[in-house]
Amino acid sequence: MKADRTWNFTLILCVLMTFACTFVQAQGNVPPSKQGLADMLLEYVHIRYPGTDLSRDVIYVSAQRQRLFHLRGGHVVGDYPISTSAAGLGSEWDSFRTPQGLHYVREKIGEGCRPWSILRWRTVTSEVADSSGNAGDDVITSRILRLAGMEGGVNAGGEVDSFERSIYIHGTADERSLGRPGSHGCVRMRNRDVIELFSQVPVGSLVVILDN
Repeated sequence: MKADRTWNFTLILCVLMTFACTFVQAQGNVPPSKQGLADMLLEYVHIRYPGTDLSRDVIYVSAQRQRLFHLRGGHVVGDYPISTSAAGLGSEWDSFRTPQGLHYVREKIGEGCRPWSILRWRTVTSEVADSSGNAGDDVITSRILRLAGMEGGVNAGGEVDSFERSIYIHGTADERSLGRPGSHGCVRMRNRDVIELFSQVPVGSLVVILDN
């Protein structure tokens, strides 16, 4: 039964990809690769998670592309390089992997602090990192969007709970690591990018993390 469901979703995605590519070729004002991706993602979420409110801001984290896309009103309004876990995708406690599936922004931390400020245990410190990347491995800087999972047994509850695992979208002191997997489970961003995203998305915004 599980294999049948997986096959059905794969077939649906193939059909949606064909539709999206055909549709966006007619749109002269938006790069096809981005808008086609947005269209396909929203159709996927609509089918995979029936009843999900897609009218709010949606953040799409693509582990394969190592990119984060910010969608609003069905359109891509932001596109940023990121770094997901060096250990790959997964939800288990102490796995140091980036969880997949549907999440939402439950907390926003660091509003108003200066760029490159170091946060420890979700508290802004007086320390400021520099761009050399020598502040230490996986130092959290500038802003935090703390995520909570919405799928029981996948990223919510028990040993797979993303909120309890402290999964964030956050700034990094090692911006050179972006564009390839390198984090300890969170989603790293450039400091100026995470500050921009933080200012635009409210608490409650949807976050979808997928391999492809």
